[in-house]
Parts: sequence; C-alpha cells; structure tokens
Amino acid sequence: MAIPLLNYAPSSQNQRVAGFEKPGEEQPRIYSAEFMNGSKEINELIWAAYYQIFHEQQMLASNRQLVLESKLLARQMTVRDFIRGLLLSDSFRRLNYECNNNYRFVELCIQRVLGRKVYSEREKLAWSIVLATKGLEGFVDDLLNSQEYLDNFGEYVVPYQRRRILPQRSRGELPFARMARYGTDYRDKLPSPLPVRKPFNFRKLMAGSNGPVISWLFGTLIVLIVYFYVSTYLGILPTLGGY
Repeated sequence: MAIPLLNYAPSSQNQRVAGFEKPGEEQPRIYSAEFMNGSKEINELIWAAYYQIFHEQQMLASNRQLVLESKLLARQMTVRDFIRGLLLSDSFRRLNYECNNNYRFVELCIQRVLGRKVYSEREKLAWSIVLATKGLEGFVDDLLNSQEYLDNFGEYVVPYQRRRILPQRSRGELPFARMARYGTDYRDKLPSPLPVRKPFNFRKLMAGSNGPVISWLFGTLIVLIVYFYVSTYLGILPTLGGY
C-alpha cells in the first residue's frame, strides 16, 4: 500500500494570487500545442520544453530525445507526455537526479514542473517521501498527475515560472535557471582539478634562498669546462674520441 502524500500548508506566493492585468512584454510566453499546426511552431514549443526542464546549461545536442520529438510532431503524444519523457530520460537522470539528494531534487522538479518555489521544508519532505517510496517514475507521475499541474498546464501547455513578475513591483523574482544543478555535497565529492604548472622563471629562481648555491654551481661548471678545453689544447690532457 502506497504511503499518502504528507499534508503541508501552502505559503504566500505570487502564483496563488489571480492576476487581472493585461500581459505585457515582461510576461513569459506561453507555449501551447492545442492550437498549433505548423512544424515551426511545434519546434519552438519543443525548444521551450527543453529549456524549462533542462535549463540553458544542459541544452546539449546529446540530451535531445529524438523519438519523443518525432512523436510530438506527429501528434502521437501530448505535451504532458513529452515532459514526462524528458524527466525520465537518461540525460535528466544523470545530470539532475544522480547528483542530488532527494530534498534538492524535489526542489528542482517543483520549480521546473509546477513552475513555483517549494512552499516549505515540510512540502520538500512530503515529496521526498514519495520519491523514496515510489522511485523516480512514480514521483514524476504524481507530479504530472497532480491537480495543480493539470489546473495550470493541462495536457498541452509547457510549464513555465508562474507570475515571476508583478506589475506593482519594480523587480520580479529571480528565474529558477540561476539555481545550480547540484549542491555542495556532490561538488565536494568531485575530484580536485590538477594544479596548474607555472612556467620556469630563472630570475625568480636566482632571487630565492638557493640563488647563491646555484650561482656557485654554474660558476664551477663553467670553470671546469674551460679548464678541460684549455688542458686538451695544450696537451696536458689527452684528446678524447677520434683517431
């Protein structure tokens, strides 16, 4: 028997307040496949979905899901199913799920899927329990099947950060894309970068504490070389090599 979602109280956030203002240039563009017919419009919607789920720093050609794209272009799946496919893809799992603890991964997914910040630590705990008991696939299904997702995005709308900018305020909330894809606990486990080797600096070497010793060695070497050549030339030492 599955554990029911832990109860949590919503907190005061912008998206919980209905807006009656006319949308301006600062409002996010809403991509919906419900009334799109041309392939160009669908391709723009696909790009918006990648940007929302992977964010700009993870939008690589290797992360594209070509099978999902072709199905969406052929209208064989809805936008909600396309979002589900991106969240369950190997790329998303590797870049976001495997490098985060459950709490941080839940926060990431609520931002990218529901388009808002987490309400509280209790909500983070509630969804972390779902992730731990149902696994990644069950967690993603519960998010996409939640009434909040269906009310705001339904089957055809690409998720977006809801009501980030309010007309009464000079500044809006920071975009979710600013959040790093992994936390400090994973960062500290990464191998340390190799130290950068500085180029050899003879002047700095001579100015150090070993400078007098190095000067003496160089001087002695030069004296020995000169003595060897002069002694050979005068016949004091035999000539080496040759016949």
